[in-house]
Amino acid sequence: MSLLKIKNSSCFHQVRVSGGNENEYIPCPKCGGMVERDRVVKLKYICYDCGYNFRVKTPNRISMVADKGTFEAWFEGMQISNPLEFAGYEEKVLEARERTGLDEALTVGRCKVFGEPAVIGICDSRFMMASMGHTVGEKLTLAIERAIRERLPVFVFCCSGGARMQEGIVSLMQMAKTSGAVSRLKEAGLLYCTILTDPTTGGVTASFAMLGDVIMAEPGALIGFAGPRVIRQTIGEELPEGFQTSEFLLQHGLIDGIVERRNLKKTIYFMIKSHKSVEGNYSDFDETDVEYKISELVKERMHYSTPKTPWEKVRGVRQATRPQGLDYIEYIFDVFIEAHGDRAFNDDESIVGGIGFIGNQPVTVISEDRGKNPKDYKKKNFGMPLPEGYRKALRLMKQAEQFNRPVICFVNTPGAYPGIEAEERGIGESIAKNLMGMSELTVPILCILVGEGGSGGALATAVGNEVWMLENATYSILSPEGFASILWKDSNRAKEASEVMKITANDLFELRVIEKIIPEYGGADEVTKEAIGKNLKKEICFFLEKYRGMSKEKIREERYKRFRNF
Repeated sequence: MSLLKIKNSSCFHQVRVSGGNENEYIPCPKCGGMVERDRVVKLKYICYDCGYNFRVKTPNRISMVADKGTFEAWFEGMQISNPLEFAGYEEKVLEARERTGLDEALTVGRCKVFGEPAVIGICDSRFMMASMGHTVGEKLTLAIERAIRERLPVFVFCCSGGARMQEGIVSLMQMAKTSGAVSRLKEAGLLYCTILTDPTTGGVTASFAMLGDVIMAEPGALIGFAGPRVIRQTIGEELPEGFQTSEFLLQHGLIDGIVERRNLKKTIYFMIKSHKSVEGNYSDFDETDVEYKISELVKERMHYSTPKTPWEKVRGVRQATRPQGLDYIEYIFDVFIEAHGDRAFNDDESIVGGIGFIGNQPVTVISEDRGKNPKDYKKKNFGMPLPEGYRKALRLMKQAEQFNRPVICFVNTPGAYPGIEAEERGIGESIAKNLMGMSELTVPILCILVGEGGSGGALATAVGNEVWMLENATYSILSPEGFASILWKDSNRAKEASEVMKITANDLFELRVIEKIIPEYGGADEVTKEAIGKNLKKEICFFLEKYRGMSKEKIREERYKRFRNF
């Protein structure tokens, strides 16, 4: 015989089964199933049937990410603010305090994450839907100001229904106040990272939630400015499935990535470590990080290889089997985490960007990508970036400058995408902004042409302190077919054009357009990509070592003079 009862205070069902054992069940809001509470808790409050991320109480969130016993709450016990003297508001806040055990909708404080100190803020939807009033805005601002004084990174778990209506215009002012505080944190060169949870809407979305140097989100979270109900009521439109979800924002380039709860703590630790470099320290690795030996098979390939003609190189770099930047990244960096989006429109997959580590040295990595199969080719426009791709690259490079990370670019594109949508979204402007932005950066930039380098679309990620080419790569003002068509009115003379355009690594080394030629050990392919990648790692380390202790001004001036001489 079993007995079912409902505990309203905690919204879970308890089932007593024969033998005296008790299992607690909670309803999943997404799939509607009854799931065992203990199993859900062990999975970090995730439904084991459908993957739904349950909303998490503040103490549980702290235990997910903070080292045990290290969290120290700040700015507790603040007085209730009722600027409009709204009837019943203070009682409502007191009731929320009693019910949740929280001081306010936002809890802030200091903790350690795998031993690294950080400031964390946690919004809790149980407290008046985590709406932002004066106290929430004040606590976040005070926490940021203290983080600046103590030189600590800030991580905020965002969740909110929007502004605290009972506080009227004073609530609205918190958007500007918290945004100003975030600006000061960034001016101090400190990391500000937000993790968007379900739901994040209204004034919080339109202020501190979307201002992170890094913006992550939990799977399936509702994220938007105007909530779905408001949109329907205001403009009468039905919303598509998946609208205003984490996945929707990722696709549209508005967040860096989606993070699973099982990876939250490790991800926060990675962010702390990758955003704490200091000026002049660009080579935090040792000799054991870059050791490698060429295999006997590769040596044999080298022995029997013969030089290629320019036209053979043109055709070779266009082959789908030729390794690309991402193939070499695997052998160069001990770890690489991708970041997505231009924060405005889309995530162009033809340009991949993120942070990699060589030893203890964080590096911002940009790599153009053509894809490996017909499906990939279409998604990535055959490696031809759209404006949002260039804007993503520049966003990540500017972030690298803010946190003193060197930049490594792997160039491999026939050129910028020539379609209507590219012109509508400002392809020329985006390339120009990249050229100027890279010229201004005060950290070392290394650009490596690993395949085809076509026109301004390639140059947009190739403004480096040094530019290298793989042995059989090409770099040209435009394709040989285009050159022949424009000058000789005959694209069939492309082979002849390739001979006179001086587009090979040897030609460009003689012209001093590039500083170094990287050997391909008989030709870049599946057999040689490991050797090429490991050799690149060694050469990259030598490059970074040269900039140890160099001032920002000198790094930028060196790059300016390099291009000034052409």
